Amino acid sequence: MITMEDIIKEGHPTLRQVAKEVELPASEEEKKILAEMLQYLKNSQDPEIAEKYGLRPGIGLAAPQINVSKRMIAVHVTDEKGKLYSYGLFNPKIVSHSVEQSYLTSGEGCLSVDREVPGYVPRYARIRVKGVDLEGNEVDLRLKGLVAIVFQHEIDHLNGIMFYDRINKENPFKEPENATPIDR
Repeated sequence: MITMEDIIKEGHPTLRQVAKEVELPASEEEKKILAEMLQYLKNSQDPEIAEKYGLRPGIGLAAPQINVSKRMIAVHVTDEKGKLYSYGLFNPKIVSHSVEQSYLTSGEGCLSVDREVPGYVPRYARIRVKGVDLEGNEVDLRLKGLVAIVFQHEIDHLNGIMFYDRINKENPFKEPENATPIDR
């Protein structure tokens, strides 16, 4: 079981590396790690389990955050309409995206960052992501809103990018051009 102790913090060199592709089919070890990442998110969103194990609630987790420099992400998040997106993906890629942008009005947080980093993080409003799930099936997702933001945040981790790298340094609360605000 992944706990908060397994999650590395900003400043750790693995968070700034470009993660390696997972050779498919994934090994049993890689499947186990990815399944545990997804289970962490589910556990962290369950108030009783989260309290018992001291888990910080999360909606996304990338393998580099547990010091595994491989292209694997887990996402467990509900969209604006209450639809659950629960995925563990190997080698996720954004294959297309909108010109329009969006951002969370509350800013973004990260399990690897133990401080508030105020500011808007511009993201694509709509994306299409391809990857391979835990069962080895190809997945092709068209995402928008909060879910699209979560996937972009996690895929950034695979490229050594932290969310605050995208915040406008001069004016953190400058609204990104052509962007839709998303309240969460």
